[in-house]
Amino acid sequence: MSPIYSIIIPFLNEEEVLPETCRRLVTVMEGMKEPFELLFIDDGSTDGSAAIIDAAAAKDERIRMISFSRNFGQQAAVMAGLEYAKGEAMVIIDADLQDPPEVIPQMAEKWHQGYHVVYGQREKRKKETFFKKFTSRAFYRVLNALCDIPIPLDTGDFRLMDRQVRDVLCGLREHSLFFRGLVSWVGFRQTKVTFVREGRFAGETKYPLRKMVNLSLDAITSFSYKPLRLAGYIGFTLSGMSFLMLLYVVWEKLFTDRTVQGWSSLMTMSLFFHGVTLILLGILGEYIARIYEETKDRPRYIVERETSGRGKGEA
Repeated sequence: MSPIYSIIIPFLNEEEVLPETCRRLVTVMEGMKEPFELLFIDDGSTDGSAAIIDAAAAKDERIRMISFSRNFGQQAAVMAGLEYAKGEAMVIIDADLQDPPEVIPQMAEKWHQGYHVVYGQREKRKKETFFKKFTSRAFYRVLNALCDIPIPLDTGDFRLMDRQVRDVLCGLREHSLFFRGLVSWVGFRQTKVTFVREGRFAGETKYPLRKMVNLSLDAITSFSYKPLRLAGYIGFTLSGMSFLMLLYVVWEKLFTDRTVQGWSSLMTMSLFFHGVTLILLGILGEYIARIYEETKDRPRYIVERETSGRGKGEA
């Protein structure tokens, strides 16, 4: 029987939490009394995570796993899950159990009411540092200020979507992925359910500051050209200021006896303008780097093998 729900679970080195993740997801989904599959996406794990899912799949035909040849990133893993999912509704949830599986029935209820996308919105975040909470809150608000497409505040990738939305997303070929932005961009009927985000069940975060910064840059450069426009405005403003300063220097030279004093002030102004120029070049460089990535047109991920329930098969 074909599944109604495909639960997509990307993971990277989560051997400490995966047994509990499987148990809670199976319990929740069995309680819904509808066919389902658990589709785990192994994003290049180097610990025993894949072996845990292999063992679970050998006992339960509803569990499958797609294993990447290396780490391609969480966003690529989410897209792979959508492309391999068999269900009519797809739910994306992290393996660390910070997003509670018990919210899935509420999402399914909204889907049955006719919504195409049901996203989880965090009303509270437990066991997270002030820095993480502050930067996450600031990121969404800055992103919405820059983007023309509104992106729901305080959301992650935890959401349910209809197969119609999935088909549209899988047809997009961009490589610098920001999944939650793409879901907002495609439209359709969308609504939310709120939940309390828990602390990790076990293990350590796989999203350090470096990855968070990279995701933020992907989000901004994928959904907003306003930084480029801002760079132009700053350039014109500084050019105007420089021209006015030039006129003042010429006037002072021709009509006064004063001489320009102060090598330090001259160097300060020079360093300021050079610094601004380098910042603007950096903004341009970010966009050019994204263009470069897109033009190479390499696959977003490479599958090493596919594990099916009660058996293995090579992809």
